[in-house]
Amino acid sequence: MKVLVINGPNLNLLGIREPELYGKKDYAALCAAVEEHARQLGITVDIFQSNCEGEIVTRIQQALGNEDAVVINAAAYTHTSIAILDALKAIALPAVEVHLTEPMQREEFRHVSYVGMACETRIAGFGFESYLKALDYLHKKYSK
Repeated sequence: MKVLVINGPNLNLLGIREPELYGKKDYAALCAAVEEHARQLGITVDIFQSNCEGEIVTRIQQALGNEDAVVINAAAYTHTSIAILDALKAIALPAVEVHLTEPMQREEFRHVSYVGMACETRIAGFGFESYLKALDYLHKKYSK
């Protein structure tokens, strides 16, 4: 199984940006945790991060025929991007929305998830563990 893991804007600043919300571990630590857990499950991951909406849309489109599923933390684009929603719908791969924090416990504008409309499930509020739980979900449901 091949999984595309997408991280949106500002996730590259983990450990620096609002550590009281997102923790003190940096983006490299997140990637290492995801890669190690995927390895243990026998999943191949391609981790992609961009602060640019169009680059995220392009990478989602490139998953068609190359990956089996998507784990996506679109960050702020979760609440604004119909383009990312449309890209996920277009490729029609199993997708899981993840968040480090729980958006429903934050500002009201974070309560709407366009990205989630194209995802099978949402895992949020577990820090890095949200990603690992998403990989577990996909492995259990789709591993051959």
